Amino acid sequence: MVIVGAGLGGTATAVRLLRFAREPLQVVVVERRPEYRSAGVAYHPAGNHWHHVFNIQAGRMSMFREDVDDFLTWANHEADRTGWPPQWSGLTFTESGPAPRRIYAGYLAARLAEAAREAFDGVTLLEADGEVVDLTVVADGVDVVVEDRPGPGRRVLRADHVVLATGLEERGPPFAAGVRDHPAFVRHPYSEEGIERILGLRRDAVVAIVGTLLSAYDSASLLLRNGHTGRIHMISRSGLTLRTYPSDHRHQVLGLPDPRLPAGGYAGRDDLVRRLRDEWERACAAVAREHPAVDPLVVTERVAKSWEPHLPEALARVPSDDLRALLDGYGSLLATLRVGAVAYITELVDAALAGGGPIALTTGRVDGITATETGTLRLSVSGPTSEREIEADLVISNFGREPDYGRAGSALWTNLLRKGIAARHRRTGRGVEVDDRGALLGPDGARSGPISVVGGPREGDEIVRHGRMGAFAFNLAAIKNHSVGVAATVLHRLESHYDERAGDVAVAEAGAPDAFARAVLLDVHRMAARRRRDREVLTARFEEGLRAVRDALAGGAPAPDPALRYAVNTAAMTRLSDLSVTPRDLRALLGLDGPAERDRTGDHLGIREDA
Repeated sequence: MVIVGAGLGGTATAVRLLRFAREPLQVVVVERRPEYRSAGVAYHPAGNHWHHVFNIQAGRMSMFREDVDDFLTWANHEADRTGWPPQWSGLTFTESGPAPRRIYAGYLAARLAEAAREAFDGVTLLEADGEVVDLTVVADGVDVVVEDRPGPGRRVLRADHVVLATGLEERGPPFAAGVRDHPAFVRHPYSEEGIERILGLRRDAVVAIVGTLLSAYDSASLLLRNGHTGRIHMISRSGLTLRTYPSDHRHQVLGLPDPRLPAGGYAGRDDLVRRLRDEWERACAAVAREHPAVDPLVVTERVAKSWEPHLPEALARVPSDDLRALLDGYGSLLATLRVGAVAYITELVDAALAGGGPIALTTGRVDGITATETGTLRLSVSGPTSEREIEADLVISNFGREPDYGRAGSALWTNLLRKGIAARHRRTGRGVEVDDRGALLGPDGARSGPISVVGGPREGDEIVRHGRMGAFAFNLAAIKNHSVGVAATVLHRLESHYDERAGDVAVAEAGAPDAFARAVLLDVHRMAARRRRDREVLTARFEEGLRAVRDALAGGAPAPDPALRYAVNTAAMTRLSDLSVTPRDLRALLGLDGPAERDRTGDHLGIREDA
């Protein structure tokens, strides 16, 4: 197994493979930037100051949906706090409180190392440096071309399966083409150099920040916490700013009335937007009326989440060109409706915006940036009704991601698209085409080979298949579910005890529903277990559960053993990936919260607290 990318998506998938695998398997995780290992751009310590915190609460940052408190457990009881500043070193992290992003790399690395230690015999982990620049599908697998960094060396790895966890693709800001190397222009604020330049700025300097959402808040908040007094211009076309979560916020999934979207023919973008707005207002009113305990600050998040199952049907009627235009035009609005930020991020910036402080909000498009003779930069901004120029001592252009993989700059995606191994997502123009299990598809819609995808490249598919809108590229729930689904699916194809015959699922479940349900639950617990000893016990119980299913099916036409295992594991994978409930509710539903069910020995069916 070769996993391309060692950020959250790649690390989570590696952890799942190491936990799930029961036959010999080598998992090779290749990362082009060593400082991004177990971190990616979002969490690596060099590019994230201690004032950069998760936009959501610390209690929602576990990499396992079925183990919701795992990150808090690590941060409070396992993390090495040597070198942490006093603000964080003595803090007990709470479910609703903030946590610095830079510590997440330590958490991911710890869980990956643990998964490797606790894997079955013959299941191993290799972490390799280098940039994967090309793939070639061959008869017995995939040739993975890796270029060494630094150095001109090139090697080829033969893989039985490849997982692409490449994260975000970067978009170069066209308005800054002439100043990208200017000392007053910060292109990468989430880098060691970017942080140094922001913190090294004189306190009364004028700063222009391109953007008004999370990345912009990070930069503005960092300046203010460092005692900055000069004018800070925050500029974006939408002019939207972040919502602040209430201090006691907990994630919740509400059962709301289905949106009454048009069942007939499509009548154009304007008609659809009008209908959606009407239904949105109706849904928000329903929350206020039927769920008065919900804080008004998170009503939009509750509605957006409840709409996800209904959007694919509505979007299917929208022509592709219109769908892309709608996503482009309303992307920032959808992001602010779907996800907020903790007060630690927003409090200083919002106070400065509301109280006549040093921050000025400008709504408009940055058309260009030019250098002046005095060393400053001049921004030309087109607003809704007028144009203006802003002169700044420092310009921070926040991370611009490229959702259209036809324009992606990476050598790997360029080669995969050119060779027809990958195809840009046709309906949305975001990400690439994949099937319902995350397998990479070519232009003809067929699987390109043993290649799967997790994370950001699946954005378009998540929109049209699951109705996931907003800041998908940073949506931890989707990435965590990808890791479960891809790891299980890969092992279905690589391990000898599985046989992908979907028809046998219905036969087994209908013929022995009680025995089948218990076997599924046992397999869920096996997949969720951290310790090898617990997986060994649960595997033995699972074998007993399979025998019970076969015995119950004895009077009919029992499924062959590998097909039965596939049926049970597929159902278990679906249970682990259930997004219709919160992670905490999911844990309870799966019986992972204590003595839910006991076998004849008196032991818990689930996993002990220390596991």
